[in-house]
Amino acid sequence: MLTAQQALDHLLSYAKPVHENENVPVQAALGRVLAENVQSLVDVPPLDNTSMDGYAVRTADTASSVQVLRVAQRIPAGSVGKQLEPGTAARIFTGAPIPPGADAVVMQEDCTIPEGAVDQVQVNTVPTAGQWIRRRGEDLSAGNTALTAGIFLRPQELGVAASAGLTHLNVKRRVKVVAFFTGDELALPGEPLKPGGIYNSNRDTLLACLRALGCDASDLGIVPDRLDATREALRHASKDHDLIITSGGVSVGEEDHIKPAVTAEGRLDLWQIAIKPGKPLAFGAVRKSEQANGGVDGEAWFIGLPGNPVSSFVTFLLFVRPFILKLQGRDSIATPSYFVRADFDWLKADRRNEFLRVKMNEQGGLDLFPNQSSGVLTSASWGDGLVDCPPGQAIHKGDLVKYIPFDALLK
Repeated sequence: MLTAQQALDHLLSYAKPVHENENVPVQAALGRVLAENVQSLVDVPPLDNTSMDGYAVRTADTASSVQVLRVAQRIPAGSVGKQLEPGTAARIFTGAPIPPGADAVVMQEDCTIPEGAVDQVQVNTVPTAGQWIRRRGEDLSAGNTALTAGIFLRPQELGVAASAGLTHLNVKRRVKVVAFFTGDELALPGEPLKPGGIYNSNRDTLLACLRALGCDASDLGIVPDRLDATREALRHASKDHDLIITSGGVSVGEEDHIKPAVTAEGRLDLWQIAIKPGKPLAFGAVRKSEQANGGVDGEAWFIGLPGNPVSSFVTFLLFVRPFILKLQGRDSIATPSYFVRADFDWLKADRRNEFLRVKMNEQGGLDLFPNQSSGVLTSASWGDGLVDCPPGQAIHKGDLVKYIPFDALLK
């Protein structure tokens, strides 16, 4: 059996970023991948400005701990002050430009108004030069890179783009992924269950995962457990998609038709991976439709996941996610993890690499879901991440374990 890392390395050796770009308004770029570096059109901030409500002063006038100055001007945000003369201060508000001549801001909490004074302020502290001043261009500089190619655009990146004066961004086109699900026992919620039937949870889980990653996700539904139906579904799925994902049918039973169907319509490797939950994973490609001149118009990648719901979910996160991220052209495809204290015992070490469903507790440690069966999807709903437990390793309370949070895997 392959190790998880061997399987992942093999998958990623085939993935190449999509070539096509799209120019979209900033407001429509959420969840897309930036196709090229973009430069700021402006300095941010455009002028030196104050980060506090208070008084702009000259440090030469405020060398003593208590100093009374004449308030010569008032500068709200959106206006520009005049030259600050010696012995004067300017009342200034957060975001307003620093007037020429001033080299520090004293926040209003460190000032008092002398009794009966109309245009005076008493400065009760000795400011240092540059205090509470945000310098021009300290966030972004005109002509310099504001955002780098390959980043996944979150709300904060769209804010940076707006700060830089940008109205549109060049992004990678969405990776087009189609999913279908095999198994005559499957039914959709709302349909009556026949004897021995179950509702298809993998459909909603996997399609939601794809959309969370910013994919253009299509659903071909449940395909009957027949070779001809599986081949037809593959032909249909390959036409307009970059990747085909299936769930179920990747074992070697008589009703598992994925292997012969993909082999007939393209090429396939069927791997046994030394992980739990998981183990069977199919990877290959399906030929796209023939062109008029007799040539073949490329291939769609194929990944077949196991049918058990937790196995399907975990193998998607560990293998399909990084494969998609590379297709998207992202700058980072690593699986995020960090070490956290285990507040549980897991003493039955397995020869496979186990991925245990856990939840962070209020004490900063990890609790273990009591039932780690690959069919218990509530373990993933209850949990907020996985513990990566190496082969042959037991876990004792207090051990530091590698924790992979779900929220970092679904974006």
